[in-house]
Order: sequence, then structure tokens, then C-alpha cells
Amino acid sequence: MDVLLALGLVIFLFVILASGVWIGLSLLVVGMVAMEFVSSRPVGDAMALTIWGASSSWTLTALPLFLWMGEILFRTRLSQDMFQGLAPWFNRMPGRLLHVNVIGSTIFAAVSGSSAATCATIGRISLSELRQRGYPESIAVGTLAGAATLGLLIPPSIIMIVYGVAADVSIAKLFVAGVLPGLLLATLFMGYIAIWSLFNKDKIPAADADFSLRQKLFASRHLIPVVLLIGAVLGSIYSGVATATEAAAIGVLGSFALAAAEGSLSWKKVGEGVAAACRVYCMIGLILAGAAFLTLAMGFVGLPRELAEFIGALNLSPLVLVICLTIFFLILGCFLDGISMVVLTIGVLMPTVQAAGIDLIWFGIFVVLVVEMAQITPPVGMNLFVLQGLTGHQITYLARAAFPMFLLMLGAVLLLYFFPELVLWLPSKM
Repeated sequence: MDVLLALGLVIFLFVILASGVWIGLSLLVVGMVAMEFVSSRPVGDAMALTIWGASSSWTLTALPLFLWMGEILFRTRLSQDMFQGLAPWFNRMPGRLLHVNVIGSTIFAAVSGSSAATCATIGRISLSELRQRGYPESIAVGTLAGAATLGLLIPPSIIMIVYGVAADVSIAKLFVAGVLPGLLLATLFMGYIAIWSLFNKDKIPAADADFSLRQKLFASRHLIPVVLLIGAVLGSIYSGVATATEAAAIGVLGSFALAAAEGSLSWKKVGEGVAAACRVYCMIGLILAGAAFLTLAMGFVGLPRELAEFIGALNLSPLVLVICLTIFFLILGCFLDGISMVVLTIGVLMPTVQAAGIDLIWFGIFVVLVVEMAQITPPVGMNLFVLQGLTGHQITYLARAAFPMFLLMLGAVLLLYFFPELVLWLPSKM
């Protein structure tokens, strides 16, 4: 491989991205330039075949369906009902209603698959409620920023589908593998809230009047719809009854049923949901197509093989490799969104990861986790953008508020490395 050519292509890519050109088109342009330099194969023929192969995968059809499901739920009263059902249970816990940010995000993550949708939906309800009750703004927005990233880790997850397609691994197993790490991260967030509140008792409002067990159970009726939908989507996958794509279709039907049952279903909302899901999917599809062609071009250049040989020659231990990749993804996350990070890097990193003996299912969860961390790091932290729109705070303020959540995620990466069964135990039972 010509090192100067590879370096030039990387610089060219960053220049195009910085100029504001769509990411998918930027990838296609760089791939075309690379093919012109290193291959005699007609560029148009290679591009057509590669794009068709990347976009015609049956597995990929789960993506627009989950996006559509999330858009339908976003337009229902699901989030309001969740807050009403959860609030009485945390009235006496250290941190009290701050825990609703975490639990609400965990539950909504299981039906949305999107970090931004989780942040926007839970934030619209919980932030105003917490503000009215006198909870500190910084801890409220910080915990929401971190907890909303669970939309990427807890299945169904859009980014897991993208990774599964790019790495050619089972999406159903990825979904199962994300359950325990997602619950672990939610537990870490709630533990932080409890410890913080114990050291800042004067900043937490007094508890409301006690709820009896009967009142708590009665309030929990609001959680029944979301629990049923989660059971239908994830239960069909875990039981082996449905593939990820079929489960996504079940989720769409279930979300329509919920919207109809609560009287919020209308043709206008259906049209808005379809249009929003199509816009997001077209963006993702263009990125996937561009990344597939760039990966082909990089194969002709020899970058994956050379990179794998270079890393192998360093004789890095798996731990050092994971640390280096964590730093690499965090730096990349300062400039690219999560899906772009995955599609740009997975094809190149696969030989290196496989040569190091790292399980691809475990690596998928690791990638999702570090991408989650990038969601709350400036300047391209998607959750920070959403919270800025909700609260009006500056990105720097939001990033400082979310920094403890960032450190907890970093700790979770180490836990998953030293205890890989947290990721691999459930998939091994399938």
C-alpha cells in the first residue's frame, strides 16, 4: 500500500466532511478517487454492484421499521404515562425523581432504538417536572444526557442493526447481548444519583406524601402498554419466534395498536411518522452505501490488510488494543455521529479485531458503548444537541453536567472487558 496515498485519502475525506458535504456522498467521492488511483476496474460498475449489495440486505429492512415504530410512539402519550407510573416508586429513594430519568430512558430505549428520540421524549416530560419540583438543573440534564444513550445499547437498537450488517454477525444475538450491559449501565447511573444525593441532601426537594402500595400499584397501570410492547418485540426475538426484521414489524403493529387504543392515532400523525422515518432512513442508507463502496476501495488500496499487519506487528495485548480503540472512537466521535463512526471503521477494523481473538458480538457491544460516550462529548454530541434545544443551555454547560456519566461509561467498558460474560452469556443460551 502506498502510505502517502492512504494518508492523502484520509485527509481528503476529512476536508470534504468539514466542507459540509453529506457524509454518504463524501464517502462515495473518496471511494471513486481511490478506485481511480489503484484499480483498472470501471468505477461505475464497481459502485453500482457495491451499493446494490449493501442496500438489498434483508436484515437491513429492520432498520426503517424500528425507526417507524419509534416515530409512532413519539407522537403518543407513552412518555407521559411512563412518568405517572414510575414516579410513586422512587419517592423515598436517595435522589427521588431523578431516577425517573434513568428508568424512563431505559424503558423507552427498549421500544425506540434511538438515543436522540429517547432524550427528546423523556426530556420533554421529566425536565419540566423536575424543574417545577426544585431539582438542580445540572444533575437533571446530566443524568438525562447519560441515560438517554441507553437508546443505543438496550435493544432494539438502530446502531446494532448497522453494526450487524457491516460486520456480518447475528443481529438477534447482538440484541440479546445488549441487555445485561444496558441494565449494568442503568444501575451505575442510578447508583451515582443515589450517592450524589446523599452528599447533597440540601439540594434535593423534600419527599411527597407517602404512597401506599395500593396507590403505587394503581399508578403502575400506566406502564402496562409499554411493558406489553416490549414483551412483544423482545420476547419474539429471544424466544426464536421472530427474526429482528419480523420483530420490528410486530413493533410497528403494536405501536399502531397503542396509538389507536389511546385515541391519538390520526392520518396526519401517520403521515408525519412515515415522513420522519423515511428521512432518517434515507440518510442512514446513503451513509451505508457510501461506506460499503469506500470499504471496497480501501480493500483495493490495501488499507485493511496493512492496518491488521501493522497492529499485529505491535504485538498489542487485547487490553491495550481495546484501550487504543476506545481513544480512537472517542476522537472520531468529536467529528462524526455514531452511525457514521460505525460504517466508516468496522470494515477496516474487522481484520485487526479478529486477529486479536476478540469476539465480534462482544466487540459490537463495545463499539455501541463507546459510541454512546461520543453522544455526550462535544462538539458533535447528538444528545447534547437535543438537550440544548430542550433547555437553551450552552453545549459546554451540558457537557460538564454529563461528564460524570461519561466516566461511568468508561468504567463500564473496563467491566465488560474483565467480565466478558456480561455480554456473551445470554447470546450463548440462544
